Amino acid sequence: MSPETLFRLHLVLGYLVWLVCFFTYVWPRLRSMAPFEAHRAIATLHSFRFFGLAFMLPGVVSADLPASFAVATAYGDLMTGLLATLALLMARKRPLFWLLAVAFNLVGLVDILFAYYHAMVAGIPQHAGQLGAMYVVPVLYVPLLVITHVTAFYLLMRTRRAPRTAGQQNHVQYT
Repeated sequence: MSPETLFRLHLVLGYLVWLVCFFTYVWPRLRSMAPFEAHRAIATLHSFRFFGLAFMLPGVVSADLPASFAVATAYGDLMTGLLATLALLMARKRPLFWLLAVAFNLVGLVDILFAYYHAMVAGIPQHAGQLGAMYVVPVLYVPLLVITHVTAFYLLMRTRRAPRTAGQQNHVQYT
């Protein structure tokens, strides 16, 4: 099997396994939590995105790993991780927490989409071995990140429906 085929298979299986795990164990818990607590849990996971800086660390990745992929991915991850950490630090200032929660999810999802684009342009699937030890990030970690970003946006848009009487509007309970 070619490196490209193995890499793509690993990506697909990474998403498949994380989706099964997520909907079996994580989603029921997140769904039952207050919105603030659910977003705080998601922010905690994403605060570890500083780890993406290792895409620029020789010895962890190949010196031949295209900089167009490595640098953009590393700094996008760092930005996302810092925003998620700031959101956690601002938990007592709810309006600021919510602003930072939206920001880290937007920046983080855009970062991943750009990383996929840069990976395709740079031919990463054909030369996946250049990722070195960081190979596990796109196949094991990124699927979970994407799933939690999508979940965060869903939770941000979801409304808690209370029984309505005539004239009442649905409302979101963000306490």
